[in-house]
Amino acid sequence: MSLMNRRDALKSMVLMMGGTMVGANVILTGCAPEYQVEGLDFTEKDIAYMDEIGEAIIPATDTPGAKAAGIGTFMAMMVKETYNKEQQETFIAGLNSLHKDFKAENDTDFMDASVEERTAFLNQLKQKAKADFGEEGNKELAYINMFRDLTVLGYFTSEIGATEALRYVETPGKYDPCLEYKKGDKAWAI
Repeated sequence: MSLMNRRDALKSMVLMMGGTMVGANVILTGCAPEYQVEGLDFTEKDIAYMDEIGEAIIPATDTPGAKAAGIGTFMAMMVKETYNKEQQETFIAGLNSLHKDFKAENDTDFMDASVEERTAFLNQLKQKAKADFGEEGNKELAYINMFRDLTVLGYFTSEIGATEALRYVETPGKYDPCLEYKKGDKAWAI
């Protein structure tokens, strides 16, 4: 089975999101941002950390979670290649803030906590960011939306997400405008 080119899938997903995702301009135009952090690189430890963040957002259930899709590697690639300098700095500051704040609130390291504890903490951050959205200076919580957007985008455009979490039919296929839907059916992959 051949899958859609991942770059084409990303473009489709960004267009469906209305181009509101951070880094969307790069995906849609193919042009790298003019100003980026010089020498930005993520270690294996950073990638493992991002895998665990992604797994807290999309945990394994009857389908594999974000970690199985290699979400940490995807996040690292997207931040390095599509984010401008300000966005990269926000993302990195967010990784550090998440690590520090989680430890302060839970008396344990994020990597040593359960998926449920991680998810609860990320949901708290999301609610706080949502409540403070209109206020000036909310940039310190902008990273939570970056984590979520990258996880969702990376997971559902990965082979695992497209074939195991969504219904996938290799394209091109026949056009059928009226498909029967049963409650509980999976959404279609792009």
